[in-house]
Amino acid sequence: MEDRQFHLCMKKMKAGDKAALREIYEAYAGYIFSVVLRVTGSREDAEDVTSDFFIKLWKLADTYEAGKGHRAWLAVVARNMAVDLLRRNRREIPTDDFADMELEDAAKGDVEDQVVSDLSLREALALLGPKEREIVNLKIMGELTFQEIAGILKQPLGTVTWRYRSAMGKLRRYGYE
Repeated sequence: MEDRQFHLCMKKMKAGDKAALREIYEAYAGYIFSVVLRVTGSREDAEDVTSDFFIKLWKLADTYEAGKGHRAWLAVVARNMAVDLLRRNRREIPTDDFADMELEDAAKGDVEDQVVSDLSLREALALLGPKEREIVNLKIMGELTFQEIAGILKQPLGTVTWRYRSAMGKLRRYGYE
């Protein structure tokens, strides 16, 4: 969805058009879920926050300012909601999200490959500092530009790009691509 189309949907939502909310939901539910999942580390929490996000979006329709990049704005709202949830629950981000996997539902080889892949990714990301890890997650998983990341994190663009390149260098030195 382009900025112009998003802005039009937000204007329609201000007027009470639920179809506009549905249009945004269909375009961004997966994106919001991935942003929240990276923050919470829990599929359950990510699903809850994603649902709450679209309720909040309805209420925030009149506060949206066009022209500032709607994807970044959405990511900031979603990230803040996820952080608020973690603060309310006063718990650490879970590191083991394999408990919910049902081995009966998938071929054993596929599950093992997924677990190994997830473990390798976790090991790689564990090599990074929290600020580097957050930037890598937003860039790769959130598919945001460096400019959008700088806006979300309220950091200079140069700092964001430097941390990203530094993180990628660390990962390459340890054999991760």
